[in-house]
Amino acid sequence: VQLQASGGGLVQAGGSLRLSCAASGRTFSNYFMGWFRQAPGKEREFVAAISWNGGSTYYADSVKGRFTISRDNAKNTVYLQMNSLKPEDTAVYYCAAAGSRRPNYTTRESYDYWGQGTQVTVSS
Repeated sequence: VQLQASGGGLVQAGGSLRLSCAASGRTFSNYFMGWFRQAPGKEREFVAAISWNGGSTYYADSVKGRFTISRDNAKNTVYLQMNSLKPEDTAVYYCAAAGSRRPNYTTRESYDYWGQGTQVTVSS
């Protein structure tokens, strides 16, 4: 499956952005989807994940209550709504797809396919 992330940009602290990740090539609903981010000089870290039909969602503690992951299987797209953004949210955001069942979906190793990343910059 090919993944194309979009929607990043520059926003002031307290603002909002919505990231999108469009999938193509395979049956989208067969994939557990996740968002990760990587700040300069840091490891890529888990942000959020959503199950095949959207019934279950998972969040990193650092974004819980501010970010919302959702998916539209008819549009082959997963979204990340980011509210109350903070400067520490600045990073390149990547979407990822897991093609088989895993013990958990919060690690990079759980995902088989990755998008190219979209830059999110939050100014103070």
